[in-house]
Amino acid sequence: MVFPAICCIFASEMNEQQPLVSFILTYYNLPVPMLCECINSILALSLRHFEREIIIIDDGSDVSPMNGLMQYGDDIIYVRQKNQGLSVARNKGIDMAQGTYLQFVDADDHLIQTPYEHCLDIIRYRRDIDMVVFDFTSKRQEQTTFNDMPLQTGTEYMRNHNIHGTACGYLFKRTTLSELRFTPGIWHEDEEFTPQLLIRAEQICVTNAKAYYYFKHPGTITTTADEESKTKRYEDIKGVLTRLNYLTDRVPQSDKPALQRRVAQLTMDYIYQVIIQNRSSQALNEVLEGLKNEGLFPLPDRNYSQKYTWFRRMTNSKFGRTVLLSTLPLLSKER
Repeated sequence: MVFPAICCIFASEMNEQQPLVSFILTYYNLPVPMLCECINSILALSLRHFEREIIIIDDGSDVSPMNGLMQYGDDIIYVRQKNQGLSVARNKGIDMAQGTYLQFVDADDHLIQTPYEHCLDIIRYRRDIDMVVFDFTSKRQEQTTFNDMPLQTGTEYMRNHNIHGTACGYLFKRTTLSELRFTPGIWHEDEEFTPQLLIRAEQICVTNAKAYYYFKHPGTITTTADEESKTKRYEDIKGVLTRLNYLTDRVPQSDKPALQRRVAQLTMDYIYQVIIQNRSSQALNEVLEGLKNEGLFPLPDRNYSQKYTWFRRMTNSKFGRTVLLSTLPLLSKER
């Protein structure tokens, strides 16, 4: 079945005033009530009609949710396209967005009102801020008090902290993107996107506000165990690592340590996943050899965190790798 590029746009005309935030919702084969809950969480915010723009990109679902969306009228823009994956859907939303700031929201998640209002207040009163970095939760409860870090650049933050990979955890100025887009056709696209987004941000505010409710499905791409999925996952994350590592020698010198830290962290996570999912010394050695050929292993001798330092030392010796192979799968199973 062939889908037209755009089936329907509910918004009858563009507002004369530029929206403060464009919310880009990506949807694919989910229950319509779940999508409606996501939309309702945005409509519940204190943004006036002209201050918000809700763009729903339906990535070729088997059944269009359009009938269930008629109730929203011109509060939403609905776009249906042929199934091309999350990256293409988000890129479509970026190209359509008119808001000063962008917010990605997966259709099975939603925003939590009080904490997200705190994020909105930050950009309302400090229009010079390029990005608000906030937190996630899987609990349906709201915070009432919040702590914000001093303003800093995205590079400074990355240089001293482990960032969360998902793009949904950032409220950011559309102009910060420049030409940056998601790489089509891969899994773990956020891991490549978010570090590049952060190093573009000159002023960021990091808050502990748990503003985003994350619904974890049991069969996500990070937990699927069939061999075909595992192979694609490993190939895609290695591609992300290779491309980010390539960038480390091409970004300004001031950005290089921040990006190097993120590459090292992702490489550690990649090796960890190979160990707990394969439990094979042969598979681990093959992966490490491939990483070595790309200049990604051994892991850099840096004190990024206690966990990183411990893991780097263990992977640097045959004995340490044997210990990891025998213990990490058991620890992971206990969790």
